[in-house]
Amino acid sequence: MLRSPYSGGHLEVVVGPMFSGKSEELIRRLTRSLIARQRVAVFKPAIDNRYHASEVASHAGRTLEAVAVPDAQAIRAQLSGQGELLSAAPEGVDVIGIDEAQFFGPELVPLVLELADAGVRVVLAGLDLDFRAEPFGSMPELLARAESVDKLTAICTVCGAPATRTQRLIGGQPARFDDPVVLVGAQESYEALPRAPHRAQGGVTTPSPLAS
Repeated sequence: MLRSPYSGGHLEVVVGPMFSGKSEELIRRLTRSLIARQRVAVFKPAIDNRYHASEVASHAGRTLEAVAVPDAQAIRAQLSGQGELLSAAPEGVDVIGIDEAQFFGPELVPLVLELADAGVRVVLAGLDLDFRAEPFGSMPELLARAESVDKLTAICTVCGAPATRTQRLIGGQPARFDDPVVLVGAQESYEALPRAPHRAQGGVTTPSPLAS
């Protein structure tokens, strides 16, 4: 059986900007677990219907069947069968994968910690920063509590440098800083950029500590 370097249940988090291969890496890890005949459950937020309503999909075209849920409570309900307790989870699931974790609310944190404590390997993928280059939702706490963190980079299509930020584009121009944080899209509304060129109109994304 495929073994993780960590004994027992634990939390792995894969983060980075859009187009950095987060979903691709999630699919790769979960596929290896399936090959090892481990019991795997995969979830995605129902809001993310860019490619397929019931599959995790990478921008490169790889897919893996998943259950689309509206929130973390729905994940709990799927695992328990009754929406109350996770007592059946250790016996029924070895590995749980969750894509686009940034779209789930703060309830995701206690859920994944409970699962890890119950002996389940939990693998999350998501954006660590929103389009303003601000920490995204509950991702900071998930990163802090994870045993394993991998931060991926994309490639800037303008300069070819490693890209760490996600730029939202409206009509080909950077979005305003006060625009809604959640707007599901792909290449038509986002691009990956390095730190220096990243900007959002009407706000400062990365204030300088030397500014006076």
